Amino acid sequence: MRRATALRPLWRRGEIERGRFLAQVARIHVQWFAAEDEGRTEDPTEQKVRKSREEGKVAKSADVSSAIVLLFSVVTLGVLGRYLMANMIEMVRFYLGRAGEVDTTTTGVLAPAFYSYFARLVLPVAAVAFVSAVVGNVVQFGFLFTTKPLQPDFNRVAPRFGKWVQRSFLSTEALYNLFRSLGKVLLIGALAFFIIRGRFARLTSLSRAPFALSVRFVAESVFVLLVSASIVLLVLSLFDYLFQRRQHRDQLKMTKQEVKEERKQYEGDPLIRSRLRQRMQEIMTRNMVQNVRNADVVVTNPTHFAVALEYDAARMSAPQVTAKGQDAIAQRIRGIAADNEVPTIENKPLARALYAEVEVGEVIPEKFYEAMVIVLREVYRMTGKKVIYG
Repeated sequence: MRRATALRPLWRRGEIERGRFLAQVARIHVQWFAAEDEGRTEDPTEQKVRKSREEGKVAKSADVSSAIVLLFSVVTLGVLGRYLMANMIEMVRFYLGRAGEVDTTTTGVLAPAFYSYFARLVLPVAAVAFVSAVVGNVVQFGFLFTTKPLQPDFNRVAPRFGKWVQRSFLSTEALYNLFRSLGKVLLIGALAFFIIRGRFARLTSLSRAPFALSVRFVAESVFVLLVSASIVLLVLSLFDYLFQRRQHRDQLKMTKQEVKEERKQYEGDPLIRSRLRQRMQEIMTRNMVQNVRNADVVVTNPTHFAVALEYDAARMSAPQVTAKGQDAIAQRIRGIAADNEVPTIENKPLARALYAEVEVGEVIPEKFYEAMVIVLREVYRMTGKKVIYG
C-alpha cells in the first residue's frame, strides 16, 4: 500500500506527460486537417464575388472545355475527311516523287512545301479547336480577360502541407475526383466495347477486303467511337460544372466578421452612417418646417400622406412640392400647416400620386395641372386670397 502511494506521483507525472502529448497531437491534427474555411457560414457578398472574378477565380470545369474541344475537333475531322485525305495523298506523292531528285541537305524546295501542307492539314482543325476552347470557357463564366492568375504566388510554391493532404486525399473533392475518373474510364470502356462488338464481324473480315474499303471502315468506326465518347464526356462534364460551381461558392463563403468588415469598408462605419442619417434627418426636419410654413396648400390623404405645395406665378412654371411625408411625418406636416394657417385640402388620389411620383423640390407634371386647378380654387374660396394659376 505504501509502495502504491509512493508510485502515485510518478503515475500522475506520466498522466501529465501523456496529456501534453495528446494536446500536441490534437494541435497537429487541427492544424493539418481542419478545413481552413471553418466558420465561413455566410454567403459571399457581391463585392467578394466581383473581386474573385477580377482575380480570375471563377467557377469552371476543365471537363466542359475538353469535351467541347474534342467534339468539335472530331466533327471537323469527319467533315473535312476527304479534303484532308486528298492533301495527305498529294503530300506523300510529292515527297516520294522527289526523294531521288532533290538534295535533302537543302531546304529550298522541301521547306515551302512542308509549310504549305502543314497549314492545309493542321490549321483547319487547330482553328476549330481554338474557337471551341474559347467557347467552352465563355459558356461557363462569360467573357473575362485577366493576367492576375499569371502573377507569381509564393503560397503556391510553399503550400500548406496539411491543407494539401486534406484536399488531395481526405476531402469531398478528392473522393469526387476519384469516382469521376473511374466513372469516365468505365463508361468510355463500355461504350468502346459495345461499338466494337457490333462491328467485330466486319473488322475480322477486313484482311480479305480492298485496302481503301478497309481504311474507310476503320476510319468510320473510329469516328463513331470518338463522337459517342465526346457526347458522353460532355454530358458528364455538365455534372462536373455544377459540382465546381458549388465548390467555388463554398470557397468564397465568409465569416460573419468578414461580412461586417467588408460592409464597413464599402458602406462606411455603421456608427458614422447612423450619425449622418440623424444629421440629415435634423436638416430635413428644419427645412420641412420652413417649407410647410411657406407653402400655399397641403394636400392630404387625409391620414397616410401629406404633400405641401408652393406656387408663385412670377417665378414658377407650375406648383412645386416643398415637403412630403407618410404616416408620422404626414401628421407632423399637417400639424405645422395648422399652426401656420396653411390651407389643408383632402384629395386622396392626388396626394397619393404626388407622394409617389414627385420628389421634394420638383414641379408637378402636366398631368396633375387640372387637379391642381381645382385644389387652388378651393384654397381661394377658403382664404379669399387670389392664387393665379397659369
